[in-house]
Amino acid sequence: MENQKKLYRSRKSRVLAGVCGGLAEYFNLDPTIVRLAWVIISLAYGFGVLAYIIAWLLIPDSPY
Repeated sequence: MENQKKLYRSRKSRVLAGVCGGLAEYFNLDPTIVRLAWVIISLAYGFGVLAYIIAWLLIPDSPY
């Protein structure tokens, strides 16, 4: 059986709900970069806040 990566909200790298931290862990990136990108998208296009709330609801919390 193949060990698959799963997307979870982070418990260790959490500022609000752990969405950006979880994405950073999944893609092996620095959480600060993901947070900055999310803020830029939110300010530039306006859908970042709604996307964050949806991700918060859909992505499960990390079991560990």
